[in-house]
Amino acid sequence: MLLEPLDLIVFIGYCCLIIGMGLFVSREKKGHVKNSQDYFLASKALPWWAVGASLIASNISAEQFIGMSGSGFALGLAISTYEWMAAITLLVVAIFFLPVYIKKGIYTMPGFLLDRYDTRVRTTMAIFWLALYVFVNLTSVLYLGALSLNTILDVPMRYAIIGLALFAMVYSIYGGLKAVAWTDVVQVFFLIAGGLATTYIALTMVGSGSAWDGLGLLRQEVPGHFSMILSKGEMMIPDGKGGVRDAYLDLPGISVLVGGMWITNLSYWGFNQYITQRALAAKSLDEAQKGMIFAGFLKLLMPLIVVIPGIAALVIVNNGIDTGFIESMKDPVTGIIKSDRAYPTLLQLLPTGLKGLAFAALTAAIVSSLASMANSTSTIFTMDIYKKYFGRDASEAKQVRVGRITAAVAFIIAAIVAPALGELDQAFQFIQEYTGFISPGVFAIFFFGVFWKKTTSNAALTGAALSIPLSIVLKVVWPNLPFLDRMGVVFLVLASLMVIISLVEGKGKDHPNSIDISGDIFKTSTGFKIGAFIITLITAALYIVFW
Repeated sequence: MLLEPLDLIVFIGYCCLIIGMGLFVSREKKGHVKNSQDYFLASKALPWWAVGASLIASNISAEQFIGMSGSGFALGLAISTYEWMAAITLLVVAIFFLPVYIKKGIYTMPGFLLDRYDTRVRTTMAIFWLALYVFVNLTSVLYLGALSLNTILDVPMRYAIIGLALFAMVYSIYGGLKAVAWTDVVQVFFLIAGGLATTYIALTMVGSGSAWDGLGLLRQEVPGHFSMILSKGEMMIPDGKGGVRDAYLDLPGISVLVGGMWITNLSYWGFNQYITQRALAAKSLDEAQKGMIFAGFLKLLMPLIVVIPGIAALVIVNNGIDTGFIESMKDPVTGIIKSDRAYPTLLQLLPTGLKGLAFAALTAAIVSSLASMANSTSTIFTMDIYKKYFGRDASEAKQVRVGRITAAVAFIIAAIVAPALGELDQAFQFIQEYTGFISPGVFAIFFFGVFWKKTTSNAALTGAALSIPLSIVLKVVWPNLPFLDRMGVVFLVLASLMVIISLVEGKGKDHPNSIDISGDIFKTSTGFKIGAFIITLITAALYIVFW
């Protein structure tokens, strides 16, 4: 047991606070029975700061704290492109997609596809998303969270997975999105405070007591880890099996900025249920857009919290600063240094009290994402599968009950599958690559669905059905093609097919379900415009400095 009594008090206090708050906000007024809007959209009453905080808490998870720190250890600052480009993506989504979603009053992303296309497209994508959330997202977050418990507290992986799943289930299954979103506000505080504490300690260790000197030494010791744009053959990184591979396969140079990264970012932030669900639950469009701006500023900060510690861990290992640290970085079975063990190992260096806070921050990131993913899984299954095919006349109470059962089943399946991820070196890249099998199709059908009135249902169904098969074929026949570039190629193929099918089938006419985006639908407030300008300016400056 590596946590001191004070650390345990801080951590247990955090757990009690989150569970207590989740149950408290889930209460309903006397005589009111929780309905589907209460459970799945938090009664559509979230203010902008709750929307922004919940977006970040749902997004920042073990995937970032552990997975992105591991990629920072292996790849360096270049992995921050996921965070900094996300800040710009949030602006694009807030301006061009949120107004459409909120105007239509949808609950789910498949619901939008039903409104724009037909039942076939809706059901196909609902099934794809359910599989993705359960077998990739929930599974990977459970695994990475359990890895931290195993590294820090020596808890066996299986028990750690079960414990995290139960923790997230306690409040999220009962309270729904309202419990998730409001506890996320508290989670973000722990996430940022604990994350900054870990970064500070890691930098002071490298800088012999000075965090500022430590940051300067990082750039001196591993200058290649501060390049945002990587060239082919420039950097070789661990493959998790004792060998190496080209980092270019993960981040293929300039095409990161102009290619597949846009597909993965827009698919995630614009068409992903457990992200957009927060904005759909806002009081109004203006509140939702302000929440996106708030989240954008927090995304600019994230690399300092989740990437810099990984680079610091690399310097500690390279310079032999702490032999115990190096041993903790090694896989207990193979003895190979594993990139994803960097962040959990760093937590062991924190002083008493701060260690408990940082561990609480990591746990906050894990359980908030688990709760969000499970809630969105239950939302899609209930609204787009169960209600459509099995319970057309189901009461509001029955829908809520089905949602709770679905979330529990999703946790059980993910807990069974999670241990299979143990052989990975960078779980973050695993998540991005396999999410990328579906992202090109998602991006194509939403983009054309909103902006091209001639897109037909059969064209959209083709895009949805071929995204995974095309991605698999390209992965097999062109193994050296970086997966981000592969996403770009798949998107171009799908887009071409969709255009051809739509023009042939529709004979040049607009689809009857096409969306009218004329008028002031994309108009934003002055405050939003100012915030968007500042975010864009900061992002451009960061790329110029670290190019």
